[in-house]
Amino acid sequence: MRKSKFALAMILAALPTITLAQKPSAYPAKNQSAEQQSTDDTQCLAWAKQSTGIDPATFAAPPPPTGPQGERLRGAARGAAGGAVIGELVDGDSSKGAGVGAAAGVLAGGVRARHNRAAQAQSAQASQQQQAGTYYHAYGACMQGRGYTTG
Repeated sequence: MRKSKFALAMILAALPTITLAQKPSAYPAKNQSAEQQSTDDTQCLAWAKQSTGIDPATFAAPPPPTGPQGERLRGAARGAAGGAVIGELVDGDSSKGAGVGAAAGVLAGGVRARHNRAAQAQSAQASQQQQAGTYYHAYGACMQGRGYTTG
């Protein structure tokens, strides 16, 4: 169950966000010409950008990488500490146990790092989706104000 949620999060993070929020269609309800519709479209897109402060060109930009967060290093340290204690108790050799524990901790830290990156990507995608909705809502309001039916 946990693996399938992680896989779904990774797939969603890989999808371009621009496909999730789309510009609404505008039908010329007052017999506006194609030229007038093009002009109104351009002006409403600019107005939506200005009034919301949202630039639709940023929708497709991937979130900036955050860099390593130290999950592997922390995992290695925790694993080494736990392994040392277990190694000392089992066979009196804490160094062997520390090495095994550190290796296991690095692996656990890697899993934690992947999970954190997937959660970050999902959060960024949700934020972009919300911004796109706000932007296109403003665009639709502008087009309706100019006599178009949007949907």
